[in-house]
Amino acid sequence: MLRPNDLLSLDTNVLVHWIRQNATGVQLRDTYRLHERMDRPIYSSIVEGEIRALAKIWKWETAKLESLDDILAELVRVDAGMPEIVRAYAEIYALDKAGGHNTGENDIWISAATKAAGAVLLTCDDDCLWMNPGLLAVEYMPTVKTAP
Repeated sequence: MLRPNDLLSLDTNVLVHWIRQNATGVQLRDTYRLHERMDRPIYSSIVEGEIRALAKIWKWETAKLESLDDILAELVRVDAGMPEIVRAYAEIYALDKAGGHNTGENDIWISAATKAAGAVLLTCDDDCLWMNPGLLAVEYMPTVKTAP
């Protein structure tokens, strides 16, 4: 269970929903107070690369790209190349392979940054749930389903 003072590490999907301000984005903002936390949430440089690639694939227009830049400017960027993160990556990668989890490379890097920072991973997918609570804390909020 997330405590009020826990440092949050944001998965790429959280930022996507936040920027889109869809039902999941609004619920994330309101539940976790992402825009007003005393300790600004962190994000991995891997998250930034992934979301900027998705923005190109999805052909985001200027307003969404500006929103992305504004949100990232409010958060704390963590460089995935830091030694602590590289060591955490090695640990998670080895356990992933040994356990047959087949977690994506980006998710392993994002989890490694979260672990190295002592943060809680906030995500809207279940890719990293196998790591909770043994390797790192994961706060999972499923995507809000809306009527078509």
